[in-house]
Amino acid sequence: MSNQIVECIPNFSDARRPEVIEAIVQAITSVEGAHLLDRHSDNAHNRTVITFAGEPAAVEEAAFRGIQKAAQLINLDEHTGEHPRLGATDVVPFVPISGITMEDCVLIAERLGKRVGQELEIPVYLYEEASKRADRKNLEDIRRGQYEALKAEMGVNPYRDPDYGPQRVGPAGATVIGARQPLVAFNVYLTTEDVSIADKIARAVRNSSGGLRFVKALGLLVEGQAQVSMNLTNYRKTPIARVVETIRREAARYGVAIHHSELVGLIPQDALVDAARWYTQLDQFEPEQILEGRMFAAMGGGPTNAEPDFISQLATGSATPGGGSAAAHTGAEGAALVSMVCRLTIGKKKYAAVEAQMRAVLERSEALRLSLTAAVAEDSASYEQVMLAFKLPKETPEQEAARLQAIEQATLGAARVPLGVARQAVEVLKLAAQAVENGNINTLSDGGAAAAMARACLTAAGLNVRININALADPAPAQPLLDELTTLLRQADQWEAQVRASLLSRGNLSLEH
Repeated sequence: MSNQIVECIPNFSDARRPEVIEAIVQAITSVEGAHLLDRHSDNAHNRTVITFAGEPAAVEEAAFRGIQKAAQLINLDEHTGEHPRLGATDVVPFVPISGITMEDCVLIAERLGKRVGQELEIPVYLYEEASKRADRKNLEDIRRGQYEALKAEMGVNPYRDPDYGPQRVGPAGATVIGARQPLVAFNVYLTTEDVSIADKIARAVRNSSGGLRFVKALGLLVEGQAQVSMNLTNYRKTPIARVVETIRREAARYGVAIHHSELVGLIPQDALVDAARWYTQLDQFEPEQILEGRMFAAMGGGPTNAEPDFISQLATGSATPGGGSAAAHTGAEGAALVSMVCRLTIGKKKYAAVEAQMRAVLERSEALRLSLTAAVAEDSASYEQVMLAFKLPKETPEQEAARLQAIEQATLGAARVPLGVARQAVEVLKLAAQAVENGNINTLSDGGAAAAMARACLTAAGLNVRININALADPAPAQPLLDELTTLLRQADQWEAQVRASLLSRGNLSLEH
């Protein structure tokens, strides 16, 4: 990865159709150098937050592809949800992480905004550090009245004139693009269904109402539970612990308490360390006292930010990552081996006749490697949505019905992700067949290993598709998934047979035991 790293956290106005979110994720991760970090979908908000990072050019292109795909699949005229929204791709912030300035991120936002306006004909507003107008710096000001008000006022109210794009609104709505510092998206649920209490608490804590300086807050009703939904725009100057305790005290005024809280997307490690220091009163604590950080530094590298490597994560007692993530990881290794064979073939005089073909194989194998690597996290995220659905309230018949529906939707989504992995595994197997047939003779075993890993990926992914479908109360909607899996297995048999034939004819090697 480049020493210049920028983070992008687009918010999309859909969460209830996993296949739509998967298509958007695929569009984003189709760009080499754009690395998926997290995906968080909230059915009540009907909103998904995707986090990815990488070198500036790759992240900018990936953001455009995500916006483009969302515009094709999301119609704001049919959208409902608790969270305010202005467009199919509602907001696209760029955050400087390493080797890049805020000014650089502003330029990215401006270029992307201009391109979205011209090529996709979507109105674009710039916000935060990229804003061209002081009265449109804050997202909530731009989004006031939401999509419905924008439709009514576009072309009538000069305030609604976009920075880029047409002065008309289509079903994809408008998109707000900008540059900002890292923030923490943080929700606190209360032990009440009275949303008016959440409204009062939100007013007490948000900066615009005289509350905490770096807090934006709304009171919402989510799945029958009052929620204070927040963005903490500077977690160093307004720490999480201070926000939580303020909400706790305000809630007590109305005879309620905090039920639980949740993160939307990712959080800087320092923000959690600060909270732990405050709650445990570790006034003399120093970051160097974190065991994993000291251990990795002493051992000269390894995982950063105290996160274990993937293999270690698999070995824990957690439900995620699991077999689906392992399947994607194995498939990515198979794709990487195909890339290796290609690179050891390209440029060799002996293989000049197949160089163009191997370059095409390399281009696709690298795209699959990145996509399957991203799917490692996607599979975990999809199953975490299932676990969240099981935690929904079920005190009333209405809550129980909503909970069961959410479980069904999340479980179906958890089946679609490994099916996507299986689809890519067959493609890796196809590329491995071409690599074994035409690649450098000295890499035959590597091409064969790539094929074996792709097949293992397909087998493991297929098991995860089936176990999720088996958990559905109504398996009928999943029948097309099973049908496609059967087709994929037949295709894999054909490519595997070709690999075997090439291994035997070119090197007297066999995939058999």
